[in-house]
Amino acid sequence: MEWWGAYLAIGLAVGFLAGLLGIGGGMVIVPMLVFVFTAKGFPAEHMMHLALATAMATIVFTSLSSVRAHHRHGAVDWRVARAMAPGIVAGALAASVGASYVPTRPLAIFFTGFMFYAATQMFFEAKPRPSRQLPGAAGLFGAGAAIGGLSSVLAAGGAFLTIPFLAWCNVSLKRAIGTAAANGFPIAAAGTAGYVLNGMRAPNLPEGCLGYVYLPALAIIVAASMPLAPLGARFAHRLPVRRLRVVFALMLYGIALRMLANLW
Repeated sequence: MEWWGAYLAIGLAVGFLAGLLGIGGGMVIVPMLVFVFTAKGFPAEHMMHLALATAMATIVFTSLSSVRAHHRHGAVDWRVARAMAPGIVAGALAASVGASYVPTRPLAIFFTGFMFYAATQMFFEAKPRPSRQLPGAAGLFGAGAAIGGLSSVLAAGGAFLTIPFLAWCNVSLKRAIGTAAANGFPIAAAGTAGYVLNGMRAPNLPEGCLGYVYLPALAIIVAASMPLAPLGARFAHRLPVRRLRVVFALMLYGIALRMLANLW
């Protein structure tokens, strides 16, 4: 527990970002946890699994806190969230089973390409056709399955895919952020279940693990992050939309570049 201060700082940062941008924070947590777990001397063969699983587990809680805050502002489209949820769960579970058969590099190249495209559209405020609308129930199920599958493979909460998709369908940015926060919960729940079950068979895990989830880090990060999510949500609804677009686009660029750097 000598690293509780690091877990506390991670939780504060992630909680604020979860409220501000509707993200679960997994992309932020993973590299930080890898650094901490390396310093603690955790087994190298389990390092990424532990970081990914613990990050995914935190999203279960941060998404709940974030969506409550956005719901109070009337920014969650529950009709869309409910329509996408079954596809999200199906996609996340299927991807958790089949991810080991998909090469990492093609997935990462696709992901970074999509992020650059989405960030550029956000940054330059490229407008979708005024006539473009959300698809029907089957289309939302399919979009949810794709988002859930990719998010599960990449250990992300899904907001970085959900928000550009909803914005592309002429949903307002603030409402897209709130709805993405609601979609983060089923993604995280399905992904965490997979990591816990797969980790039950892994040998030589550190003490304090439930499957691949490292419970001490999870507890402190969640305790620190949940009170900060409502603060981030208040900022999201007070900031101008243009500024939110710039912040979100820059974060997309940063994540895409990090993914690209990890290819080699």
